[in-house]
Amino acid sequence: MGKKPERPILITGGGRRIGLALAHHFLHHQQAVIVSFRTRYPAIDQLESAGAICIQADFSTDQGILSFAETVKSQTAGLRAVLHNASDWQAETRNIALSDVLTRMLQIHVHAPYLLNHALEGLLRGAGHAASDIIHFTDYVVERGSDKHIAYAASKAALDNMTRSFAKKLAPEVKVNAIAPAMILFNETDDAQYRQQALNKSLMKIVAGEKEIIELVDYLLTSCYVTGRSFAVDGGRPLR
Repeated sequence: MGKKPERPILITGGGRRIGLALAHHFLHHQQAVIVSFRTRYPAIDQLESAGAICIQADFSTDQGILSFAETVKSQTAGLRAVLHNASDWQAETRNIALSDVLTRMLQIHVHAPYLLNHALEGLLRGAGHAASDIIHFTDYVVERGSDKHIAYAASKAALDNMTRSFAKKLAPEVKVNAIAPAMILFNETDDAQYRQQALNKSLMKIVAGEKEIIELVDYLLTSCYVTGRSFAVDGGRPLR
């Protein structure tokens, strides 16, 4: 019998942090990976050396999103999963027009997954019952809100809602779930005072690290039943 064609996992925003860790995890387990990136970091070169297909993409316009989808279609006849990890974080500030902040947040967190899910639907279907997945990365502020990042929180809330809508649309072939994290990794530039303040906001008093997200993603990919749900990875932060 011939070898089954590969069905890569597509990770948007795979050049840094959680997206990068997920890409290396899958590659380590001989799972084909396609990664989108906005800026070429040395990590992208490393992913390519490890066998990943890395595609530079501009999600700031709908045309950029659709162009990326066409490039993905040219690379593979099917996808095992789409992980919507690409994100932006913009606060309401005096030097940026409010309409620009809202547009920017909606573009990356709503337009991109909405258009990509539709454009790549054909690559996700056809492999059998619960054989494909979409995972949206949202945020714990979906439930809590944020007075300093109102547009960001609203856009992530829209993505959370789309999880349930796409789960209805694509079942039973494609499962669609969301992961809502809080403080998974520190930035290198975060000082000691900020880190301690952040730790004090959760019940568990630790930074979870990539492992918590990777294990949850693995669970969702292997499940044949769970769909339309959002999974909090927040250390009990909303309970503080």
